[in-house]
Amino acid sequence: MLLKIENLTIEYPDRFGSYRAVENASLGLARGEILGLVGESGAGKSTIGNAIIGLLQSPGRIVAGTIELQGQRLDLLSKREFSDVRGKKVGMIFQDPMTSLNPLETIGIQLLETIALHSDLSRNDAKLRAIELLTVVGIALPRVKMSQFPHELSGGMRQRVVIALVLAGEPDLIIADEPTTALDVSIQATILELIRELCRKKNVGVILVTHDMGVIAETADRVAVMYMGKIVEIEETKHLIKHPKHPYTRALISAVPPSNRRIDRFTRVKFNKGRENQKEIDLQSHWLGMKTNDSISSGYLLDVQHLTKVFHPHNTWFSKKNEPNLAVDDVSFKISHGETYGVVGESGSGKSTVARLITGIHKPTDGGVWFDNLNLIKSSSSCEYKRKKREIQMIFQDPYSSLNGRMKVEKIVAEPILVNGFKGSKAELFQIVSDLLSLVELDADAARRYPHAFSGGQRQRISIARALASRPKFLICDEPTSALDVSIQAQILNLLKDLQQRLGLTYLFISHDLPVMRQVCDRIAVMREGRIVEENSAEKIFTYPKHRYTQELIRLMPKFEH
Repeated sequence: MLLKIENLTIEYPDRFGSYRAVENASLGLARGEILGLVGESGAGKSTIGNAIIGLLQSPGRIVAGTIELQGQRLDLLSKREFSDVRGKKVGMIFQDPMTSLNPLETIGIQLLETIALHSDLSRNDAKLRAIELLTVVGIALPRVKMSQFPHELSGGMRQRVVIALVLAGEPDLIIADEPTTALDVSIQATILELIRELCRKKNVGVILVTHDMGVIAETADRVAVMYMGKIVEIEETKHLIKHPKHPYTRALISAVPPSNRRIDRFTRVKFNKGRENQKEIDLQSHWLGMKTNDSISSGYLLDVQHLTKVFHPHNTWFSKKNEPNLAVDDVSFKISHGETYGVVGESGSGKSTVARLITGIHKPTDGGVWFDNLNLIKSSSSCEYKRKKREIQMIFQDPYSSLNGRMKVEKIVAEPILVNGFKGSKAELFQIVSDLLSLVELDADAARRYPHAFSGGQRQRISIARALASRPKFLICDEPTSALDVSIQAQILNLLKDLQQRLGLTYLFISHDLPVMRQVCDRIAVMREGRIVEENSAEKIFTYPKHRYTQELIRLMPKFEH
């Protein structure tokens, strides 16, 4: 047995007593085995992984139980002793790649430092090893990427760099905490095959923490299901999917979007305690329903014509002759009022860049963007432009970096309301914030906490509440459910659909999760290397894909049929 955990209990003391994040958890992992660990946000999945690698956040502590790796008691090690284990024996792929990388150093420097820490290679050999690792995880032009900083890479590329850093230590055990969250299906298939190959060839054990049941179905040998800090069921993957025993497991599987058909509505997991009595809010008489301009113009709400963006990278120590990057190449599409328009494609294909061009975060090199018949590119100094811009909001892919860590959630959500000219009392403002948090199924007391106190999925819900606070007409959803487990994903997607119907919202939906795209989108555009290679209705994209690249994406999509 490579890893053995018995009766593990982890608590977080506070002034009111203590919060038990993990309770009496027991599991084992053999060499060459992949164990899937699933459950809702806050169930304790990542806490177990952090305990194994000795990275429990203070004041968290192990109060009972044991953790053994090849007979060595990890729970008894000091911080100094863990430095000999971490990286060499146990590696961890974290959920958020941006916070795992140093923003002040290039990818190359970070890789070289990690390789030097775990080997005696010369600098030239270490550089060749770094290029090899980047190639293994599917990064094109690795020599160029070595000279770039983390913020210059897409979310998927950053995740692949993190995986390369873990592989540099050649550990016996890898804890993969949502390793494919930011990856499109083509790279996801590559990474999962890489993990399976490591298990087969190097006898590495893997704990795969994920909310993607499609990934679990195709990758894990066994599955452990966690609910409220407890492991409620452990079984072989195929048997658990076909014959789940625990009520929460059955509810979890029913909430997974099927890959083979379109459904009208996602199944809601009603097993979640503390969420049964959510109050209903009359949105039409609420702050959300009181828009400054409810008139609907004729034609399309958004019209993108020949949009082009070229990035000119800065010179670095690694290279002083970096070529310009054509990120978006002559992209045109239109979105009707009340429509959900999806954009799919691999990391670096230009999906998120298109979104940032629409919102004005980036200025286009060429082309135009018309929103509600207003040219956003040429009208950027007008009062009408400023009003229209407030009607376009974006839910970012990375919830943690998009929230101000120094502000409480109440101020984060209230800020757009105040910017929109709210004249009511503080009590009325707090009630609106509470209602918005309730809409995304967060308790009212969440308003008084900081972003770091929440799980990844909970932070994404805060981001959605903040976006809704501006009373938008048009929401750009950049991977809005990438950080969510399937139970909350179902709730959020149902919420977005309800809000669309009740408030007349229009969505631009960017995602790598093809089963989700099939359920929520009316039309889908497939992007590759900055261009749209195919555009059609969602069902035709999945049933009759025309372009060879689209066909490949559908083939690589994790299959989960029920």
